[in-house]
Amino acid sequence: MQGKLHPRLLAKYIFKRVGFRDPDVLIGPSYGEDAAIIKVENTKLIAVHADPITGAVSNIGKLAVNIACNDIAVRGAVPRWLVFVLCLPPENYESILNEITLQVDEEAKKLKVMVVGGHTEVTEWLDRPFIVMTCIGTIRDRYITTDAAKPGEAVIAVKWAALEGTSILASDYEDTLVKRGVSRETIQRAVKFIDYISVVKEALALSELPVSAMHDPTEGGVAAGLAEIAYASNVEIEVWEDKIPLRKETVKICNALNIDPLKLISSGMLIATIDKNLVEEAKSRMEKLGLNLSVIGEVKKGRGLIIHRANGKTEKVGPYVRDELFRISEEL
Repeated sequence: MQGKLHPRLLAKYIFKRVGFRDPDVLIGPSYGEDAAIIKVENTKLIAVHADPITGAVSNIGKLAVNIACNDIAVRGAVPRWLVFVLCLPPENYESILNEITLQVDEEAKKLKVMVVGGHTEVTEWLDRPFIVMTCIGTIRDRYITTDAAKPGEAVIAVKWAALEGTSILASDYEDTLVKRGVSRETIQRAVKFIDYISVVKEALALSELPVSAMHDPTEGGVAAGLAEIAYASNVEIEVWEDKIPLRKETVKICNALNIDPLKLISSGMLIATIDKNLVEEAKSRMEKLGLNLSVIGEVKKGRGLIIHRANGKTEKVGPYVRDELFRISEEL
C-alpha cells in the first residue's frame, strides 16, 4: 500500500493519541483539516502544517515549499516560516543536496517565506531523496476550516484539476507516454504545470470573503478534496465532472495511462464552498489575479460526495480516495 492512511486508521491510531490536550490548540489532528490552529499569548493565532513529498522524483524542493505553504494559506493564514527534514541517498548526495536547496531557496523567495531550521542527513538505505516540509503562518483576521460547508452553498474551484499529477507523470514517465502516442510537445507543456501549483495568492484573496470551507486538494485529487469537505462538514456535495476544469494536456496524458484525472494529485487547484450570492464577487477577485474560477457543484443536506460523470453515470465517493499516481507507479 502507498499513500495516505485510511480515515479508519487515523481515527484509531492518530487522532486519539496526541499527548496532553493543550487548550490553546483550537484545531488539532482531524479528518480533512489542512493545518493546526494554535492560540499564542491569548490573542494571536498561528497555523502549522507538515507534508512529505512521496509521489514525485523531480522538483521535490519546489513541491515541498509550495504544498506546505498552500495548506497554510487555505486556512486564511499568511505563510511565514519553513522547517524541513531532508534525507539523502549516499550516491551523489552533494549534487542532490545542491539541487533541492536551490529549489527551496527560489520558491521561498517567491512566497516571501524563510527557512528557519530543520535537519539534513545521508541515509544509507535510501535510493532517492526524501523531504518533509513544515510551514508556519500567521492568521490575519479569522481562520477557515474544512468542516464548515453549509447546505445551499456553491462549490467553486480555481484553476484546473490534476496540475501537480500531470506534471509528475510528464516528468517521470515521458518514455512511456511517447510510446502510448502522447507527443513530446504535449509532455513538455505538461511538465511546466508545476509552475501553477501555488494557491497562496488565490487562497488569501478568497479568505477575505466569507467562504465557509476551503481546501487544497492534494493526494487523491479533487475527488478526495471534495470528499474531505463533505464528510468533515456532515453535508452532501454534488458535482458534475464536465464542470471541473482540466487542461487538454491532462486529458491526453490521463487517457494514455488510463487514469481518472479527478483522483490524481491536484496541488494547484483550490476548492471552496461559498454563499451563491458571493460567487460573482469571487470570480471578479480571481479575474484580477488572472485566474479562472468555475462553479462545479453545490452543497446539500446529507453526507458524502456525489460525482455526476460525463458518461451519464453517478458515483458515490467514500471518505478515502487512493491517488492514481500510486496505482500507476505500481503498474509501470
